[in-house]
Formats: sequence, C-alpha cells, structure tokens
Amino acid sequence: MSTPKAQRRPTPGSEARKIRVLIVDDHPIVRRGIVAMINQDPGLEVCGEAEGYHEGLDLIRKVNPDLAIIDLTLPDISGLELVKQVKAIAPTMPMLVLSMHEETLYAERVLRAGARGYIMKQEGTEKLIDAIAAVMRGDIYVSEKMASRMLGKLVDGKKGTGTSPLERLSDRELEVFELLGRGLGTREVAERLCVSIKTIESHREHIKEKLQLKNATELVQHATQWVMSQMTDGREEK
Repeated sequence: MSTPKAQRRPTPGSEARKIRVLIVDDHPIVRRGIVAMINQDPGLEVCGEAEGYHEGLDLIRKVNPDLAIIDLTLPDISGLELVKQVKAIAPTMPMLVLSMHEETLYAERVLRAGARGYIMKQEGTEKLIDAIAAVMRGDIYVSEKMASRMLGKLVDGKKGTGTSPLERLSDRELEVFELLGRGLGTREVAERLCVSIKTIESHREHIKEKLQLKNATELVQHATQWVMSQMTDGREEK
C-alpha cells in the first residue's frame, strides 16, 4: 500500500538529516548489498549491522536507529519475534521486513506484529528505497498484489481464507513448522525457542491437526518440502 514519493518525512534524497538505518540479516553478502544500496542514497546511511535476534536487539537499544530493516530467518530467534520485541520496547520505531519468504503467508503477520512494511528480497533497489520512504512517512508498504489481496479480504469480511493451509497456523506454530523443516528435532526446537519439549510437542499436534497430517513422519516431510520450496523460489526469483 505504498503512495507517491512526495511529502517524504525526512526521507531519501532530502536535505534534512540522513535517515539512520539498522540492518538485521544473517547473510554477510546480502547485508553488504543492502548497505551499498542504502549508502548510495544521499538521504540515507547505515548506522549498524547485526546477524541475529540478540545482537540486533542490543544494537537497536544502543544506536536508536530511525528505521530497522529485519530479515525473517535469523540463526537464533525469528525475525518475527524480533519485530514484536522491538515494537514493545520502541513502539514508534518504523520497521521494514525484507525476506525471501512468500509474501502471502508472512506480510499480514509482520504487520500485525508491528512492522510497517514487507518487501521481498528479489525486488530491485528502487523498490527498497520506495519502501523505506513509505514507512518513514508513516505509510504501510506491501506489493500492489498483496495490498489488493488484503483489501479484498477486508471488503469480503473474511479472515484466514487464503490459498495456503499454512495460513491457519499461529505465528509460533509456523516458526516450529519451519524449524522442523530445517532438520531440527523436537528437543532442538525447544532449546532454540527457550520453551519446554512438552510445549513443542503440543505445537506439533496442533500443526498436524490444522494441516490434516496423519503422523510425525508426514509432518516432518511436509515441513521439509515447504522449506525446500521456499529456498528454491527465492533463488529462481532472484
């Protein structure tokens, strides 16, 4: 739901103080590319880089950026949880999620969590700068396709009727599903999320029920196939 570039607040290309941007992404090559894009704009500057949730949260507290750009998939705790935590400690700080994950599944989740925009990593430099400008002036930024989809659901008065069964999962269930698909066992997922094994087992049961999967083997196979498809789609779209 982006709007024209006019009336930016101070925004890229303006003569006002540069917008200080912090980037949280665990891939050094991706971060370098984003840093280069941002620093080329005279109205922007990168004020910090972090690889994961804990480092990102500490850095946000220390440097107090004007904007945080956050990847969803981080090595310790998910970017979605980071968005929620930043919203709790710095409710006025704009956040933009930049991710390879499918927009239809995650865009609404990150907006509900407190982010102001969602953009796919394969978008070009101009789209990223437009997204930054939009969230800095107080707008919501998603693709035109996603904006139309969200408005359609609002007009129809429907909720959770998307094309993917995964939309039925809660944020935490989706996180557990992804970690299982990345090869982590129940104990490892529990340790990663700092919860009990019993809690993860409960999440697994709810996921199986919502996705109509018969057993644990089907759950892991389904999760693995989904994670692989996400990785493949991300490479193809780049």
